[in-house]
Amino acid sequence: RINVRIQMASKFFLLALLALSASHALASDPGQLQDFCVADKTSQVFVNGFACKDPKTAVVEDFYFSGLHMAGNTSNKQGSIVTAVNVAQIAGLNTLGVSLARVDYAPYGQNPPHLHPRATEILTVLEGSLYVGFVTSNPENKLFSKVLNKGDVFVFPQGLIHFQFNIENNEAIAIAALSSKNPGVITIANAVFGSKQTISDDILAKAFQVDKNIVDHIQAQF
Repeated sequence: RINVRIQMASKFFLLALLALSASHALASDPGQLQDFCVADKTSQVFVNGFACKDPKTAVVEDFYFSGLHMAGNTSNKQGSIVTAVNVAQIAGLNTLGVSLARVDYAPYGQNPPHLHPRATEILTVLEGSLYVGFVTSNPENKLFSKVLNKGDVFVFPQGLIHFQFNIENNEAIAIAALSSKNPGVITIANAVFGSKQTISDDILAKAFQVDKNIVDHIQAQF
């Protein structure tokens, strides 16, 4: 009986390891089965990501991007601009599960509350000081926030709403690395108040516990 119990325990342990391995495999971009899989953006094949072009036709430019040394134009309502470097800019990032972005902030500008549905983000401040934070999921909705200075690093877990705000009267710069070749972004205000077609003002008024006229006014901004 002891041997039977040991065998059963071993089987459960192996099944647990298999389940854990499967969860890790499904929690990130599909892994490559070759050295690289340069995205073939002309392919008509629909896959999760991009189809690969023939590796023999790959060129060095497939793995190259230039421009992060240049400041973006922050003259917009939010006072920030994101310069993304993902698979759309570097075809060689396809299947590699990583991307990059430069974020420029005008004085008192912000990268408004948003989330990345497919990636965790790690952000480094290059210049200036930023007030940053993220909010956990329901029901706690706990805010984790901190002021970052030059050289500081902060992590925003995948799928959680987060933000950055330039607290000084000087420009700020940050670099963000993300754990997906195509992390995606959902800006909360744009999605809720600027959706196409618009969400009913009755629904939003009840959700935010405000008058419908306020909802109509906010929707008009988008």
